[in-house]
Amino acid sequence: MIERLLEIGDRVVAMALPGEQLEVIAVHGRETEVRVYEGEIESFTASDSHGIGIRVIRDGRQGLAHAGTLDPDVIAETLAEARDNARFGTYDEYLVLAEPDGVAFADLELYDPATEAFDTERKIALARDLEAAVMAGDPRIIGVESSDYLDSVTAGAVVSTTGVRHAGMESGAYVSVYSLAAEGDETQTGFGYSVCRDPEEIDIERAAAEAVDRATRLLGAVKPPSGRHTIVFDPYVTAQFLGIIGATLSGEALLKGRSLFADRVGELVASPLLTLIDDPTDPEAFTATESDGEGLAARRNVLIEAGRLDHFLHNSYTGRRLNTVSTGSAVRGYSSSPGVGALALSLAPGSRTQAEMLRTVGEGVLIQGVSGLHSGVNPISGDFSTGAEGIMIRGGALAEPIREVTIASTLQRMLLDVQEVGGDLERLPMHASGVSLIVADLMLSGGS
Repeated sequence: MIERLLEIGDRVVAMALPGEQLEVIAVHGRETEVRVYEGEIESFTASDSHGIGIRVIRDGRQGLAHAGTLDPDVIAETLAEARDNARFGTYDEYLVLAEPDGVAFADLELYDPATEAFDTERKIALARDLEAAVMAGDPRIIGVESSDYLDSVTAGAVVSTTGVRHAGMESGAYVSVYSLAAEGDETQTGFGYSVCRDPEEIDIERAAAEAVDRATRLLGAVKPPSGRHTIVFDPYVTAQFLGIIGATLSGEALLKGRSLFADRVGELVASPLLTLIDDPTDPEAFTATESDGEGLAARRNVLIEAGRLDHFLHNSYTGRRLNTVSTGSAVRGYSSSPGVGALALSLAPGSRTQAEMLRTVGEGVLIQGVSGLHSGVNPISGDFSTGAEGIMIRGGALAEPIREVTIASTLQRMLLDVQEVGGDLERLPMHASGVSLIVADLMLSGGS
């Protein structure tokens, strides 16, 4: 499949006219989604998709067109449409295709043939087994909202007239489950998951236990009084915050005037305990990849090192606009032009477990989940206010659960107030991995 995609790219690029830059991205993907409810299949989707995107740049004007097929006649029409669109594009002197920059591609094993060989009935069985394991996990579990299995295999190639030519293949699978626990008139929900490249390695017991624990330990939750507390973020919550912070550390955010870290390279912006890395070359990351959306080699980028802002993420366009270079951080689908984004964020982990960290905290709050985070953050000022749920920490151990609370601060203050980074690195089905994180003096608003 990879060779076919490269051949298509070569064939289209060979059609470039004099004075014309031409870029082709061709993809082929297979995906399976299974949802089970009460032991029965609620939904099942198996898709096989193809797509091509063609970008033409001529005299500082860009045209983009795409199609959901690799049929030769349609590809020819797509190229003609891209050329036509370029005639009406807005002039931009910085519009130039990416060129090979000499960075070597990491040799990663991101495709596991076991994913494609995994039988459909076994995929359904995993979703059923997960639901059954949750239901058997605790008598207070009264139901499962959803139990899902998902896998994907994606092949993609980028070829251009500037010499970019790369293709790769990736696979992945995960299960997720949402549980429902009840005690008296109260109900609480929890979730669990397991991610891997080979479905044989999916850990049903771990995912089920996590979903049961997250739901049952919130039973009896109360609305606590407002106050300032030392907060411990659960790894999943930390990953959500990293996604927000990563978005502000892009050249695109700088150009749009939407980065709270503008003009702060070289400054201390976080606790010296904190090192933030975007490393898509780490094969353990769920979103690891060998190349970015422009076909350049993906690479390890240290964004914040020991608290000091090192640099921003760039694609080739933002690099030129801001007088620097691409960091191999172009993100896109075949139907869009390249944007900029983190590919696989994580914090450099510490050494201790969450339980060990709780003993150090003594008194505080474990935040297990947040809601409305993306809408509750101002990317320019850094102010955030988000709903949360969790468990009070008393005497270094988990105590009573809490609900209907809001945590508020600024991203800048939160990063500076990090007191410890946990060693419990969790790989998640998203562009960030998580660890437990201790943050001092966060405002928690509950009751009066």
